Amino acid sequence: MSEQNPAAHRNVPDELERALAAEVSLGSRLRHVAVGLAGGCTAALIAVLWATEPHPLPARTQAAFAGLIAIGLAWAAVAGWVLTRRRPLFARDRVLGARLALVAAVATGVAGTALTAARASTAEALATALAGLTLVAAAGLLLVRANSRRRELLRLRDALRREAS
Repeated sequence: MSEQNPAAHRNVPDELERALAAEVSLGSRLRHVAVGLAGGCTAALIAVLWATEPHPLPARTQAAFAGLIAIGLAWAAVAGWVLTRRRPLFARDRVLGARLALVAAVATGVAGTALTAARASTAEALATALAGLTLVAAAGLLLVRANSRRRELLRLRDALRREAS
C-alpha cells in the first residue's frame, strides 16, 4: 500500500484498502493524540494538585486522586500504544479503549453511589446510581460495538486471504 511499490498497491483488494485506510487515517491518529494528551495532562494536573496540598488529605480523597491518576495514565498508555503501531490494529484499539471506559465507568459509578449513599439522601443516592448505570450502559454498548467491528474486520481479512490464495 505504499506509493513506492505500485505492484503491491495493485494486489490489495479495494474493500480491504478502504477498511485499512480508515484504521490508519490521519483523523484516527489525531484523535489518539488528543486522548493521550487529555489523559496525561489530567493525570499530571491531579498529581500536582495532590503534591502541593499543604496538609495531608483524607484517605478517601487520596484514593480518589490515585484512581483518577491511574485512569488518566491508562488513557495515555492506550493512546501511546496505538500511535506506536506501524500497521493496522483491526479495531483492537477500539476494544481496548471500550474496556477501559467500562472499567472507569463502573469504578466511578460504584464509588460515587457509595459516597452519595453515605452522605446524602436516598433520592440523591438513587440519582447518582442512575447516572452511574447510564455511564456503564453507554460504555457497555461501546464495547459491544467495538467487538462487533473487530470481528467484522477479521472476517474480511480472512475472506480476502482465502481469495488471494
